[in-house]
Amino acid sequence: MGTFTLVIHGGAGTILRASMTAEKEAAYRDALEDALKAGYALLKKGNTAIDAVRAAVVSLEDNILFNAGRGSVFTKDGRQEMDAAIMNGKDLMAGAVSAVRNIRNPIELAYTIMTKSEHVMLNGEGAAEFAKLHRLKTEPDDYFYSEFRYDQLKKAQETGETMLDHNVEVQDKKFGTVGAVACDTHGNIAAATSTGGMTNKQFGRIGDSPIIGAGTYANNKTCAISCTGHGEPFLRAVTAYDVSCLMEYKGLSLEEAMNIVVHDKLMKIDGEGGMIGVDAKGNGAMVFNSEGMYRGMRNSNGINEIAIYK
Repeated sequence: MGTFTLVIHGGAGTILRASMTAEKEAAYRDALEDALKAGYALLKKGNTAIDAVRAAVVSLEDNILFNAGRGSVFTKDGRQEMDAAIMNGKDLMAGAVSAVRNIRNPIELAYTIMTKSEHVMLNGEGAAEFAKLHRLKTEPDDYFYSEFRYDQLKKAQETGETMLDHNVEVQDKKFGTVGAVACDTHGNIAAATSTGGMTNKQFGRIGDSPIIGAGTYANNKTCAISCTGHGEPFLRAVTAYDVSCLMEYKGLSLEEAMNIVVHDKLMKIDGEGGMIGVDAKGNGAMVFNSEGMYRGMRNSNGINEIAIYK
């Protein structure tokens, strides 16, 4: 039995100690701990990497602190549009969904697309129809409502800007995505990512999170990656797949490849954010070029870490 590992993130950005209250920091740490527990318990029982990343991301989607699922930010028209993706490194099967509304756990919809359809990605109304067909849980608009998210929308609308951050004040700029990667006892790996996108977004904008190879990727030969950051540069850089390519074709380690992509390639195109990764030997890494990234890692060798700042 090899090393089994779970790594999670709850978004990256300008997350500063100075702008964080003790209560807020404790709440974020507790939320990350809950997600780690949910996924790691399954790995410990011998469940698959796919089971673990699903459970961890569902936990983060259900927590109003993160910009995914229940905590998703408001679009220009005052509702939520959510994206998610999941990928299995064992067979390269993947499922993704974009621009869905009222789905309680978009990651479960992505998983159902992967396992119950011949497609990889569904969008908008068609995805909602598919979710209904498979009796996935939906919630009314008020489930997704939070005062501080609504205040962000109002601030963004005053300036006419589209905001990528959790708090639109520049000193606390946060790219809201959640994600998980895992390696199970059999050496199979998986990745999952979910997001509520951008505050005040319009025109049906979609970022990197649900795009296989950009925000989410998994391949047993190399790595499983979940990204968080300013989606447009991550899309243009095919970021998650680029890490895999550096490992496969250049023979780099997981951490070496992630460092090149995050600190060199993304920086050259103003790509702020980060990523988490695992390989099939159970090595895990959390790399970011922003001030902070909500993150955590647990493995069977005794690593147990939760962190926020650099």
